[in-house]
Amino acid sequence: AGAQSAVVFDAHLGGYPVTLLGIESQGLPRSGFLPADGPDQWTAGTLFPRSSKKVARAINAASGNRPVVMLANLSGFDGSPESLRELQLEYGAEIGRAVVNFEGPIVFCVVSRYHGGAFVVFSGTLNDDMEVIAVEGSYASVIGGAPAAATVFARDVNTRTDEDPRVAEHEARLEAADDDERARLRAALADARASVRSEKLGEVADEFDSVHSVERALRTGSIDAIIPAARLRPHLIEAVERGIGRTR
Repeated sequence: AGAQSAVVFDAHLGGYPVTLLGIESQGLPRSGFLPADGPDQWTAGTLFPRSSKKVARAINAASGNRPVVMLANLSGFDGSPESLRELQLEYGAEIGRAVVNFEGPIVFCVVSRYHGGAFVVFSGTLNDDMEVIAVEGSYASVIGGAPAAATVFARDVNTRTDEDPRVAEHEARLEAADDDERARLRAALADARASVRSEKLGEVADEFDSVHSVERALRTGSIDAIIPAARLRPHLIEAVERGIGRTR
């Protein structure tokens, strides 16, 4: 259970046998008993303990046999108490170990997002025969915009919320209201604050993502190339060919 968020195929790409890895781009329902401290579903773009183990085993199985190509829409590893209890950290580290020990070319392609622990265990610095590319418009950073806004920049989000005219207007009404109206206005203020804060979270997340783009990742050396979507398959084939040439 949980391994289905990672997809593994033995396939051919441009005539070359490869192990093709992917991550589910939509949430998958969970069946059976759901622990209270775990996710309600297998979230899209996320590695869970069993899917992490699956990816590590697939990479190890391909080592010395055929190239690995990974199409990554990967926001990172699940950090719920359930996943940590189920050895998420150990299996995540096993992916990094598999990449370090891999014999042969690895092509890692960011098709949407590349964040969190995935940014570490799939780093090109772990293996000299690993090529990291990204499709135009994708994102690559240690932390994504949404979690950054909710955690790292929470104070900024709260400040923007407090300074928003809509919140200030509700606060002024509450301040001037008599006792009979205060309960209703207090509830209205809470609703307005929640709505505005959600909006500000989105703003800060977008600002963060606009800075931490794949172009920035390319400048800092985290990825090797940015390609248009129309060039995805030809470039993957060329990358596999380059990798095979390097490792012969």
